[in-house]
Amino acid sequence: MLDLLWDALLDSLKMLPFLFGAYLLMEWAEHHTGGRLARALSRPGVMGEVGGVVGGALLGIVPQCGFSVAAANLFAARLISPAVLAAVFLATSDEAIPVLLAHPDSLHMLWPLLGMKVLLAVLGGLLTALLFRRARPAEDPHADMCAHCGCEEHGIVRGALHHTVRIFLLLLAVNLALGVTLHFAGEDALATLMLSGSTAQPFVTALVGLIPNCAASVVLTELFVQGGISFGSAVAGLCTGAGLGLVVLFRTNRPMKQNLLLVAWLYAFSVLADVIINMF
Repeated sequence: MLDLLWDALLDSLKMLPFLFGAYLLMEWAEHHTGGRLARALSRPGVMGEVGGVVGGALLGIVPQCGFSVAAANLFAARLISPAVLAAVFLATSDEAIPVLLAHPDSLHMLWPLLGMKVLLAVLGGLLTALLFRRARPAEDPHADMCAHCGCEEHGIVRGALHHTVRIFLLLLAVNLALGVTLHFAGEDALATLMLSGSTAQPFVTALVGLIPNCAASVVLTELFVQGGISFGSAVAGLCTGAGLGLVVLFRTNRPMKQNLLLVAWLYAFSVLADVIINMF
């Protein structure tokens, strides 16, 4: 049990720099721009939206899920659009790159996998811009984030630390709960659910990718390397695998309906992408 606690603590500590950086940026935006920055970024022009989506896709492909956590926080504060958030989430690879690097005989699949994820992230982000173009709140985007935290009285650093600690504790609890579950259920039990050779495989792998823990990306990548799932199914699972960014999204963003719609859309897009890939 101590090993599980230690692993959960390490996974959560990796998120701290991203969490603090995101909250510091949000605090600065609130206190020094009077909401102008948030309004400008939430109503970008066509080229601004495209640039944001491409940038989000490139950031998301970086190993670990820190950028998805930061993106979820920035989206909750309305500092980025749904399209940019979707691009980051779809591109997030979590532990896939380190796992592939640990298998020298599978390195030839690294660039095709990353390239496909970036391409899908850009495409998915642009489609999200069309589907969620009206998904912007009328109220102050910082109101919920800063309720009762005393940010205005104590400055932006203390406010950012307050939010960082609160979300860090949530991530630690989630990591520990998932670690205990996987420990007692076993990763082999998860692997048997992948329906090897079945046309339903992409639906299952995309669902597994929604598990907000790096273990999901590890299992999916290992199964892909070992031939247990197809390339398309691996892409589908890793596209929905936004890691702890999903936890932060549901914790910080309102309305909840928007979160559910975004996740449902990302799941549907990932499954469809798998079906298209497997046709070739």
